Amino acid sequence: MKKAFTIFSITAVMIFGSLGTVHAQKGKVRYADKQMELMNYRHALEVYEQSYANKPNYETARKISEAQVILRDYDRSYEWWKTTVGYDEAGNPDYIQYLRSAQLTDNLEEAFSILQAKEISVEGLNVAKLLTVQSKKKVKLEGAEGLNSAGSDFDITVDASGNKYFVSDRGGQYPSTMPGLRIDAKNKYFSEEKNGFTDREYFSVYKRDTAGNISELVSNVPGTYNFSDPSFDKKNNILFYSITRDIKKVKKRDNITVQPEIYYSKLNEGVLEGFFPVPFNDSIGYAVMNPHVDEEAGRLYFTSDMPGGNGGTDLYYVTYDEDMTFGTPVNLGPDVNTAGNESHAFRKGDRFYFSSTGHAGAGGMDVFEADYTPAQISDVRNMGIPINSVADDFAYRILTDENGKEEVYLSSNRKGGQGLDDIYAIQDVYRQFLARVIDCDGLVITDSYMATLRDKTQNGNVQTTRGTKGGLLAELEPESDFGIVISKPGYFSVTDESITTKGVAGDTVKREYTLIAIPYQLPVYVDIVYYDLDKFKIRDDARPALDKLGEIMDRYPFLDLLVASHTDSRASDEYNIILSNNRAKAVTEYMAQYNISADRIRLEWFGEQELANDCGDGTPCSETAHQLNRRSELVLEAFPDPSKQYEIPESFKDMDFCDTDALFDDIQKELAAIPTVYFDFDKSMLRSVHKKELERTAIMLKRMPNLMLFIEGHTDQRGSEEYNKPLSERRADVVKKYLIQRGIEESRMDETWFGKTRPVNDCNDISCTEAMHQLNRRTELRVGNINR
Repeated sequence: MKKAFTIFSITAVMIFGSLGTVHAQKGKVRYADKQMELMNYRHALEVYEQSYANKPNYETARKISEAQVILRDYDRSYEWWKTTVGYDEAGNPDYIQYLRSAQLTDNLEEAFSILQAKEISVEGLNVAKLLTVQSKKKVKLEGAEGLNSAGSDFDITVDASGNKYFVSDRGGQYPSTMPGLRIDAKNKYFSEEKNGFTDREYFSVYKRDTAGNISELVSNVPGTYNFSDPSFDKKNNILFYSITRDIKKVKKRDNITVQPEIYYSKLNEGVLEGFFPVPFNDSIGYAVMNPHVDEEAGRLYFTSDMPGGNGGTDLYYVTYDEDMTFGTPVNLGPDVNTAGNESHAFRKGDRFYFSSTGHAGAGGMDVFEADYTPAQISDVRNMGIPINSVADDFAYRILTDENGKEEVYLSSNRKGGQGLDDIYAIQDVYRQFLARVIDCDGLVITDSYMATLRDKTQNGNVQTTRGTKGGLLAELEPESDFGIVISKPGYFSVTDESITTKGVAGDTVKREYTLIAIPYQLPVYVDIVYYDLDKFKIRDDARPALDKLGEIMDRYPFLDLLVASHTDSRASDEYNIILSNNRAKAVTEYMAQYNISADRIRLEWFGEQELANDCGDGTPCSETAHQLNRRSELVLEAFPDPSKQYEIPESFKDMDFCDTDALFDDIQKELAAIPTVYFDFDKSMLRSVHKKELERTAIMLKRMPNLMLFIEGHTDQRGSEEYNKPLSERRADVVKKYLIQRGIEESRMDETWFGKTRPVNDCNDISCTEAMHQLNRRTELRVGNINR
């Protein structure tokens, strides 16, 4: 327990068990025993040590060990317990205390060896192992700037203006000698000049203002010795605090033990006005101390060993109102309180913090965290190392200054401090990772997805959580590199290997990731191959189209092929179904030369059921018209299997897949898929060869209902503009009418005409050949998203 806490816990309920029976002895030992009763522990220890130097024995060695425990000098306590267990009179209680002190000083190996040499069963002593649990947060502790001294400094709070208040005994040390002690039989429990526990000044509250100036806050309670544990009710400008008073007699009783009490006062410009005790104080019966104001809940938490507790000191709360009317104290119950000592309560949001010697811990007193609701405090857990140490750690505080900035503090007597107890500032050494995971509409994805965050420097995974607003959160080690993979069924996974905390000045690393739904079975290209009458052999004129498809499918494994085969109307339906099936199979066999497996080709066959024109049974048609029906429609589909999880192809990593037309446009460019329709001089009739091109365009528009077709009519530069513009209009219109006949909605086609204003070859400046004029006599087709 802390020096401060032990001062106030006058009941002397110790974490290592009872002090044992005080045996009457002569001379110095009897005198030292009396000093122990009077709480003058430091002086008692000096006398015990003098006595032991004159006459070593088990009883005195044990008394010295116990005194060192009370004073929390763990190193010396271990050495004296080692001396104690060396005597034949030592028993199991001594061995248990010895092992516990060994835990606190990292001497377990030596202690085990010593006890084993005495043939003592260590396992039978049932001593808990030292906690090695690490804090969930990566933090570092540094001495609070401008607050600590060579003495004890602890328990910090802040007022509404940002001034900090803390407890200290920084006034100096007063060595004791037996004749110099001002002890008046049993009634003078406190020296006028010093604290008999530490041989230092009594504790007082100090203020450090926002400019860094430190001044003492003077208690106005008459007879104040120890003045500590400041806690503000900021709304009412009231300071609660603990006091031990100079009480010598109660109802003619002078054999008394003075206990700490809680008072409150108004604080006006650094001066306490008035002083009022809480109604449940009992300065002779039990301790009431360590007030913590919970303004939001209207509660005052405190520490007490009042009757009815769980043992040692327990944590309680009491409600109060603006009229300072207090309710009945409520014990926090066995989830919080133990047979040991609990103290220094603090609440922030849905977390409750306190210190304890009864819960399993790493040191003499540890800080614990629990879940808070107004109805209960539950799930107590050790806050781990380095927040806790093998020494005493207490008064965990989260302070908010006048600007809303939070600062976290802890009091501890761990090694390496400036004084006996020090105030430490707890600083996060990790960086907060905050990522927004959104969909293509920019909305945060709130349903489930998997995020795997790796620390590439430390070679391990980092735990991620989801924030209340759906953000992805994690704590990142400093000076490290990280990679993350975010995945969700039906979506492309996202990978980011650029996350780093190296050289990061702020406390947050922010990212935004877009999860894009996989556009399953997305048609990206259409072509047609034609067959001879009653044949399914691949013709020479069909090979270039199939070769292009084979090459691109071999390059992009996310592309599969749909083959829909047809016949003309000649021969029976049954025969034509079989013929169209064979034509579909012929495409599969041809693609095998490009290592395209059959499972990447989906076959459909329709016989004469879906003719491209009106050449049905009994209708006279030209051979050219019948030829349009003897075909296999080739539809290249991206991401064809809805049950498969695809990744964005490496060569398309920079593409925005939220716009699926981008992939379509890229494939079209690569395959030069959109035709240009050419016309004879001064004509607007479709050539037979271009009807095949428009058949492919019609199939593309049917398979891709999100596409819009833009039709642009042009002429060569011969003739006047007045003549050429209507000619270009007729050329655009003939294409549009053909596609309407093939079932394409007129609303999905937009036509414009430019006459001779946009030539491919400017024949006004150069002498053009007939072939060059031909390139100007054209209708250009362009596709785009229907919503563009």
